[in-house]
Amino acid sequence: MLTALAIRDVVLIEALALEFGPGLGVLTGETGAGKSILLDALGLALGVRADTGLVRQGADQASVTATFELPAGHPALLLLAEGDLSIEPGEPLVIRRSVRADGGSRAFVNDQPASAGLLRALGSSLVEIHGQHDDRGLLNARGHRALLDSFGRIDGAAAASAHARWRAAEDALATAAADLENAARDREWLEHAVAELAAAGPEPGEEAMLAEARATMQKGARLADELETAAALLEGSDGGLAQLRQAARRLDRLASEHETLAQALAAVDRAVIEAAEAEDRLGDARAAFSFDPARLEAMETRLFDLRALARKHRVEPDDLAALAEELGGRLARIEAGGEGLAALERELASARDAYLAEATALSSSRQAAAVRLDTAVAAELGPLKLDAARFHTTIEALPETGWGAAGQDRVEFAISTNPGAPFAPLVKIASGGELSRFILALKVALAEEGGAGTMIFDEVDRGVGGAVAAAIGERLARLADQAQILVVTHSPQVAARADRHWLIRKRSDGLVARTGIHRLDEGERREEIARMLSGAEVTDEARAQAERLLAAA
Repeated sequence: MLTALAIRDVVLIEALALEFGPGLGVLTGETGAGKSILLDALGLALGVRADTGLVRQGADQASVTATFELPAGHPALLLLAEGDLSIEPGEPLVIRRSVRADGGSRAFVNDQPASAGLLRALGSSLVEIHGQHDDRGLLNARGHRALLDSFGRIDGAAAASAHARWRAAEDALATAAADLENAARDREWLEHAVAELAAAGPEPGEEAMLAEARATMQKGARLADELETAAALLEGSDGGLAQLRQAARRLDRLASEHETLAQALAAVDRAVIEAAEAEDRLGDARAAFSFDPARLEAMETRLFDLRALARKHRVEPDDLAALAEELGGRLARIEAGGEGLAALERELASARDAYLAEATALSSSRQAAAVRLDTAVAAELGPLKLDAARFHTTIEALPETGWGAAGQDRVEFAISTNPGAPFAPLVKIASGGELSRFILALKVALAEEGGAGTMIFDEVDRGVGGAVAAAIGERLARLADQAQILVVTHSPQVAARADRHWLIRKRSDGLVARTGIHRLDEGERREEIARMLSGAEVTDEARAQAERLLAAA
């Protein structure tokens, strides 16, 4: 819902701040007062092409700020997320747009820079403007199918799901066929590569293990002499450990003679234990660093072969095992390719049949909904002085290239304004006021299914009065129970229905003309409606008639 609009230096508007609420709001004023300027200003905020002609004479730039309140799940929130913009839950959406007198414009959404394209997308989801030159909203046939589905409470989820399965089966078959064709072309190479990798039998982690073992053995070759010398000094009958044991035996016989000898014996015993442990550790080290030239050569050959094979296939050595499995699978698919493709073709045919069944059911539901919609719109045309007009929902089968998740149908709303005249799109055959009344009739029939939360009707009552104007006012009030409605009107019958009433007035000091807007209280409303009834001179009779209109509303 539009809650506020601030305008500065737009054509005849110097500065203006308006607050809006739910229900039906009307804007009235004499011809030329500037009602269109207000709509142009709002259009600027909603992404309409920036025009330097909007900048008030003498000003550097024009600016417009529109504020909206959005319910949870509003489509605008998704658009903001897709544009990497976001607002906190419950936070108003504030769109600000400025255009400079020398050209160029800037746009911001909650003080974050935004493109004009994003503004246009947001504008379409926030506000529908229906008037003589409007080419969006209900006049855009691209949205008619979704509107018909909403009106008929048609659930297209099953068709969308079936379409996704069909396309997935189609992609799977195309991929398999391409893989099979490529693989068959490379069969000879594949057979050689698979045999070569199978013969090599690479294992994950094998290269690192071989490299570490080779480095250890090479280190052992360098340390071998030192290790042998150290072992010789410890081992054997003349080694250090044997000498310590002999010393221990001799001290054992003498230890009882003196305390210091017992202490010396204990120290030698400890040395024997440590020396024995050192001998064991040295043995372990000699085993770990054992040098076997034949084994070293075998490891280096294996490392060279693995690395050469990896370079040949442009992978890491650790990935050779996975490559062998992948190439083996490709070769197996060639050998069993015909059977696999046949199975995928059967799956594709089944998925297509399932989609056709769902799409056909969807088309049938749309045909039934179209009849109900045509009847509902027809009931609205007579009271709106469109008695000779006929409305028709056209449903055409699309070629297969046009089939999609929403089915196989093209839907378009069409009218015939005269008996015997062919049906054609609304925008091509309806005049300004007539077009607005058609839009109103369709909106009422659709019960606002799938529409924006704010709708603006620009002179929907053009060229009519009396009972027709009253019928227009009644229908606008009915729509306002479900959405915020703003109407630019010259009809007192429509104005009397409003929940809020603004008067647009142009003033001039002889040099500069300015447009202002004022929200009317109850007394001022009566006076303005009386003016609309009687013209320049407001009579008591006009005031009495205005009272009756307000009371009846």
